[in-house]
Amino acid sequence: MLWSLLKILVLVAIIALLALGAGYLMDTQGGVQVTIAGTEYTLGPLQSVLALIVLVCLVWLAFKLLGLLIATLKFLNGDETAMSRYFDRGRERRGYQALADSVMALASGEGNVAMAKASKAEKLLQKPELTNLLVAQAAELNGDTKRAAETYKKLVTNDATRFVGVRGIMKQKLADGDEDTARKLAEKALELKPKHGETQDVLLTLQTKAQDWAGARSTLTAKLKSGALPRDVYKRRDAVLALSEAKELLDEDGTVDQQERAIEANRLSPDLVPAAAMAARAHIAKGKPRNATKILKKAWEVRPHPDLAHAFAEIVPDETPSDRVRRFSALSRLHPNDTETRLVMAELNIVAEDFPEARRALGDLVEMEDADARVFTLMAAVERGEGASDAVVQGWLAKALTAPRGPQWVCDNCHDIQPEWAPTCNNCHSFDTLTWTAPTKQEVATATGAQMLPLILGALEDKSDEVEDAPEDVADEATILDGEVQPSDTSEAESRPAT
Repeated sequence: MLWSLLKILVLVAIIALLALGAGYLMDTQGGVQVTIAGTEYTLGPLQSVLALIVLVCLVWLAFKLLGLLIATLKFLNGDETAMSRYFDRGRERRGYQALADSVMALASGEGNVAMAKASKAEKLLQKPELTNLLVAQAAELNGDTKRAAETYKKLVTNDATRFVGVRGIMKQKLADGDEDTARKLAEKALELKPKHGETQDVLLTLQTKAQDWAGARSTLTAKLKSGALPRDVYKRRDAVLALSEAKELLDEDGTVDQQERAIEANRLSPDLVPAAAMAARAHIAKGKPRNATKILKKAWEVRPHPDLAHAFAEIVPDETPSDRVRRFSALSRLHPNDTETRLVMAELNIVAEDFPEARRALGDLVEMEDADARVFTLMAAVERGEGASDAVVQGWLAKALTAPRGPQWVCDNCHDIQPEWAPTCNNCHSFDTLTWTAPTKQEVATATGAQMLPLILGALEDKSDEVEDAPEDVADEATILDGEVQPSDTSEAESRPAT
């Protein structure tokens, strides 16, 4: 209310001042004389003021007309002006609309539409950093790999889009199966963006497939620094890579280096079974059996495993079967009720011809629902060693033929069963996915599995006359049952059925 009253008072004051000024000018004598083409014009004071106002308006209008004329000339000359900016804004609106339509067409899987809209946006916008990527992706969706490759190469020439171009070409090389070139491009892409998670994963996979263990360890360190990998996972995978380096050096007879890398792998991840076994063998080669024993006991304490038992047997390769049973007792006390421990002790006692103790070691394993072929095979050997009839041995062998094989190296990614541990899966090439576990899908039983039983039993019956009253030859029976336990070499700590 007060503000409105104030505005009214100001308006009244302005009108009063104008009226006062006009009255003053009308009362003033004299004026302005203007001579134009010999004609003299005399203007009074009020007329002079009005003429001045008109003159100012004409001058302003003249300048505006002159500016319009100059802008028109610049427009015709191709320079940027208000008029050109007006048309540019219209072209940009159509270009961005075409760009949006191209993105929607890509999302919808319409390759031809996406290509047409992307080409239109490219012509209207003249911004290759925006449109080239869409053109390349539309070309790929449309199956035009040649144009896609050409467009990605254009992206590489621009600093702002170089990473996108390198990544696009890398994916094309991967699709073509050219993994060597793809690996080099992935290395270049990672230089441009060291924290890009997808590029890190692709490069790590390619490096492990190419057995570039040193490069893979560098990439793994980059993943840790970028925060894309937890430290505990990093330590295990770094140990896997160090172990892979050691295995490669072993294949090349690089004994000293292999020993050091194996020991390093075990230090990085003491619970990694292959690393513990290889580190123990490295210490054995150096003449340090105590260090090997310490490593194997520590790993066995985490999880008993047949490979650890094999390495433990190699510490004293020329010991007698009874001495080996006594030495393994220190290992068995760590996990006395574990299945692997009981199987190892049962097998060692069979080789030592202590069949009652082997039976006690097996205990109730034969009654468990998840009992595997190793249990039944060893039980058949125990029965044969104790002089049981062929019918009893046949019963255990029949169970062994149809039972699952037990824990194996299984890929967590594709569930493929591997014969031995490796840093990458032989089937899907995924890194660090092999786990010692019972397969979720057991091996498919062959149609001849049951028919093989008479052949095995026939072999037993043929030998029964020879081994009657000769328990010292029971190791030969175990050899028929298993194919691995030898009477002269007791280093094997795991029996596997011949299926």
